[in-house]
Amino acid sequence: MTGPSMLPTLANSGEMVVENRWSYRCTPGKLQRGDIITLYSPLDRTRIVCKRVIGLPGDVICVDPTGQYTPSTEHVVVPKGHIWIMGDNADYSRDSRSYGPVSMGLIRGYLYARIWPLKDLTIFRNPTTYLDY
Repeated sequence: MTGPSMLPTLANSGEMVVENRWSYRCTPGKLQRGDIITLYSPLDRTRIVCKRVIGLPGDVICVDPTGQYTPSTEHVVVPKGHIWIMGDNADYSRDSRSYGPVSMGLIRGYLYARIWPLKDLTIFRNPTTYLDY
């Protein structure tokens, strides 16, 4: 996977990551908003892309036709069996804003960790989860 769409979370290139395919296959219902996933590109099934889950089936997503983060009156309801994905670097990401909701059948797995370069070793945690005491 290369490209600027997941900056600053992931670099353009030169990183090694660990993908967890097993967990998603065993528990697909645990997919959450904020998860970083790998999937086959809806535009080219021979390419693997990495994006963040923004919407789950039944969610209402506000969509700006220009692809920017601006108030909008256009809405999309994510259909059953689909998700809404976006790159963290929205200005340089081809994602659901371009091709709409994505079939969950295209998902390969979760991005678990960055293991190279060692100075940037990271276990990816979902930023939308929290501990309730």
